[in-house]
Amino acid sequence: MTQPPPALAALAAVDAAGLREILLEVCSSPTWAAAVAASRPWSDRAELLAANAKAMAELSAADLHDAMAGHARIGAPKPGDAVSEREQAGVRGADRALLDELRAANAAYEAKFGHVFLICATGRTAAGMLDALRERLPNDPAAEAETVRGELRRINDLRLGRLLDAS
Repeated sequence: MTQPPPALAALAAVDAAGLREILLEVCSSPTWAAAVAASRPWSDRAELLAANAKAMAELSAADLHDAMAGHARIGAPKPGDAVSEREQAGVRGADRALLDELRAANAAYEAKFGHVFLICATGRTAAGMLDALRERLPNDPAAEAETVRGELRRINDLRLGRLLDAS
């Protein structure tokens, strides 16, 4: 039997409370964290990412709101939060007018859907995120919830990958 990579084996060996804490840093949904933790041990990275996808697919609307609560508003990374700042690096240096448009579009989105606009911001520019926000604003709530679910899965995949790569 093939051994899992050392970083993955170390993650799988963390005690339940420690693993919960680590996973909640990846995604602030306690339901998601419990589901991913329950899927261990993982034989490889793909198995961990599959656990993320399965857990994401099974989240209720309330669980999705828990997951979104851990994310900063697009265009306003949490000061001092290295993850938020890294993931939203595309807004750095954007001009004031663009940031104002993004702020106004965020407000319209939040008024319609009742939560922050969530997008996998890694590698996207402020203008690209604004375009995506405008494209998604006409969505109905059910369609948008599924779009958010997919974006959260991508964000979690990146965060889990960084977690394994940093170990």
